[in-house]
Amino acid sequence: MLGTLNFQESVWRNSVPAKTATKTSLVPLADRIVVTALKQEEETASGIIIPDTVKEKPQQGEVIAVGPGKRDDTGAHQPIDLESGDRILYAKYAGTDVKLDGIDYIVLNEKDILCKLVS
Repeated sequence: MLGTLNFQESVWRNSVPAKTATKTSLVPLADRIVVTALKQEEETASGIIIPDTVKEKPQQGEVIAVGPGKRDDTGAHQPIDLESGDRILYAKYAGTDVKLDGIDYIVLNEKDILCKLVS
């Protein structure tokens, strides 16, 4: 039992909490990822301004914090292939919207992430 506690403590130390404006931190568990949605363009290439009622839910975001990963059959963690600061594309209606200290976050499962955007 003592070895399990030490293992869990090391997992918590390795997971990176999301930095927020106050002392409150978001620490994702298991295979969850905390993301902030990237702003969509409010004007088209031809100069037409898009009203809020017509805008679609954003699908691009920036990773703020990553959980330790899901456990496999042997109990070992399978690490997530993302880091803080990565830009991602995620499923349209995926995740749970959370507002903390005036900032909007989305908590996603690893399976809801479609790809990593690399420039």
